[in-house]
Amino acid sequence: MEAIEALTSRQVTVGARVKAFEESFSAYCGVADSVCLNSGSSANLLALICLTNSEIDEAILPGSKVLVPAVSWSTTVFPIADAGLVPVLVDVDIDTLNVSAEIFEDGLTDEVRALMPVHLLGNPVQMKNVLQLAADHDLWVVEDACEAHGALFHGMKVGSMGDVGTFSLYFSHHISTIEGGMLTSNSPEIVDLARILRSHGYSRASKRALEFANRYPNIDSRFLFVNRGFNLRPTEIQGAFGIHQMTKLEDFIRIRRENGRYFRRALDRYSDYLLFQAEKPGTRNVYLGFSVIVSEDAPFSRRHLVDYLENAGIETRPIVAGNLAGQPAMRFVRHEVAGRLPNATRINRQGFYVGTHQGIGVAEREYVVSTFESFMRKWLSHK
Repeated sequence: MEAIEALTSRQVTVGARVKAFEESFSAYCGVADSVCLNSGSSANLLALICLTNSEIDEAILPGSKVLVPAVSWSTTVFPIADAGLVPVLVDVDIDTLNVSAEIFEDGLTDEVRALMPVHLLGNPVQMKNVLQLAADHDLWVVEDACEAHGALFHGMKVGSMGDVGTFSLYFSHHISTIEGGMLTSNSPEIVDLARILRSHGYSRASKRALEFANRYPNIDSRFLFVNRGFNLRPTEIQGAFGIHQMTKLEDFIRIRRENGRYFRRALDRYSDYLLFQAEKPGTRNVYLGFSVIVSEDAPFSRRHLVDYLENAGIETRPIVAGNLAGQPAMRFVRHEVAGRLPNATRINRQGFYVGTHQGIGVAEREYVVSTFESFMRKWLSHK
């Protein structure tokens, strides 16, 4: 109904509903401000473009390098190159599926200017050590929290700890505006610049609009362009969805966690053959999905297990984009690879995940577990 009212009001681009959604999202994440966008991919792009813009003190220079986990999403990595920077793909920890400060440190060179941790499948990165490494080497931190709405690291929401945070509001994520994204930051300079760049480079999107108008009195202030820009704006329809989705998020997380922990408890007996994503003490994994990595020593392959689940009507997915270093699209992206990426390669070859969506109830999750069990009985009886 809120979306219909937005349509009938004829105020269908950024307006009061988008602003209310941004304020609600900021309050939830514990950040100073948020900027709503048309996608999480755009949030990653805008975050990096902001940090390379000369309006920002100590902006990242063109050609500088950004460390990013190889197990992530295409539009985590591609925007680094789109911003004139060089993505350097690093490995991840096989237990958490996340990058760590130690892995980042192994990839550091004098050319690296930023770290881009990804809270994979809703599992928080150990941010304290990452932030300390960034402070020690004067590096920017962009938190890709696109899959991790409401995930916690020692009481702090992901997306609130780095210089910039990014979220996706796509249909398959924790909350949805169908398509959409959010940029978060505690920096007024970054947020104000993001609002300018989001909307064509207009001054009118800025809190400094009057200052700009006085500086350029001979230009119509309604069409005063003070920086480069894009059109990454959401609509009021997305804002309408967002303000009501926010009130449901904690319930969605509760159900996802119940489903994820149920799968872990029920399948833990097969831990000699299946590896599951670890939730570290002091963190809250919000389970975008439940990941499984088939052991190299198992008497079956990932393909055997995935085919069995799919044939039983249980949909599966690769673990995000697998090892992006092996994706054919990377031939179009200037990039580097730090080391051999053995864990990313293993995850790509042996890993997958099943759903934990809030629409999955007791009957569905019991069916998933019973299907795993019947598969394991079949293969282990012949071992």
